[in-house]
Amino acid sequence: MSKNFELMQEAHREMERMSSSAHEPDPVLFVAVEAQRERKPGALDLDRVAKEECQKLVQRIFLTQPPSSSRAVVFAGIDPGDGCSRICAQAAQALAANTSSSVCLVEANFRTPSLPGFFGVPNHRGLADSLQQEGGIRNFIKQLKPANLWLLSSGDLNPASPALLNSERLKDRLQELRSQFDYVLLDAPALNAYADSVALGRLADGVVVVLQADSTRRESALRGLDSLREAQVEVLGAVLNRRTFPIPGFVYRRL
Repeated sequence: MSKNFELMQEAHREMERMSSSAHEPDPVLFVAVEAQRERKPGALDLDRVAKEECQKLVQRIFLTQPPSSSRAVVFAGIDPGDGCSRICAQAAQALAANTSSSVCLVEANFRTPSLPGFFGVPNHRGLADSLQQEGGIRNFIKQLKPANLWLLSSGDLNPASPALLNSERLKDRLQELRSQFDYVLLDAPALNAYADSVALGRLADGVVVVLQADSTRRESALRGLDSLREAQVEVLGAVLNRRTFPIPGFVYRRL
């Protein structure tokens, strides 16, 4: 537990430093859990805790914010395999379930797209297509359940597709999404592997960083946070994913 606690504290201190330099309120460090398939007797009920933590994340990042025309937030892991896509999808589901407002989940991870498989829908006519074709953005979006949840999958990809994430066309499409949806959640590639997340963060209201318990190293986490700080992208919070140990209440209060 000490390794993970130290990692969370280091990330928290770094985000406080970033926030104070920008004269903004201190960001909150959120802790999330991804459920295991099997649970031993007496072990932490990860499925229940995962849902509770996701609710906390949604409440503080989205539902407690002042009303505005829309809110766009990027979810980005520190390293590949941190479970960012699942966390982003779960947050979108929880948000849609707790508000009547419209929610659009965007698969901006052109490196390892996975969201259509998570929801059991086909990946055709998505974000990549919308960046190369004409037509309203809703022509490329799939409606999910509940009825106020929508998915803009990656769409048809090729080796040159990631370059589209740095195009002027993306700015236009994101503005179009903001005009038609109350909340836009963007699943992005890992911070330390690609520059995509930083480029997306500049166009959004901020980034939620995903770290993986027992895997993400402190140096790696700080390097990812530094890339956001240098780009003047606000860090809204962090998620410690795949945690397999209980965190005492006093730790939550310190975070």
